[in-house]
Amino acid sequence: MNLNVRFAGEQDIPAIMELLRQVNRVHHEGRPDLFRLATKYTEDELMAILRNPQTPVFVCTDPSGKVLGHGFCVLQRPDNPRLLNDHLTLYIDDICVDEQARGRHVGRAIYEHILAYARQLGCYNVTLNVWTCNPGAMQFYEKLGLVPYKIGMEKVLES
Repeated sequence: MNLNVRFAGEQDIPAIMELLRQVNRVHHEGRPDLFRLATKYTEDELMAILRNPQTPVFVCTDPSGKVLGHGFCVLQRPDNPRLLNDHLTLYIDDICVDEQARGRHVGRAIYEHILAYARQLGCYNVTLNVWTCNPGAMQFYEKLGLVPYKIGMEKVLES
């Protein structure tokens, strides 16, 4: 299949909103104690993200132009450059592939496009977080060659 990855635009908002619902549902089913059934952003918030050069968003489309997946990114620098080296990082906030397009290399196409974009900007690295309640995503990222560089831990306190 011929896939195209490009910057997302205003015309992609309805498709991105549907993808945001899909990814939220996965998180809600995995951790209903943390995730509500809602979207991460409203349409107005999404519009502001799309207009901000510090928060690039990419979509992957099929030859007909149908959006099959998205990748939200954030350009970051360390909060404390006295402690940490001042590297430019492209943080992947979210990659989502439409449930109907899984297994068609959409996620890989988005990820490889993000890597090329990060290299073009001179980024030192690309980072992301993945929830342990989403083992499919963890396996996907490991298959792409990502490795843990820090681990968040928790202890849920019973009320």
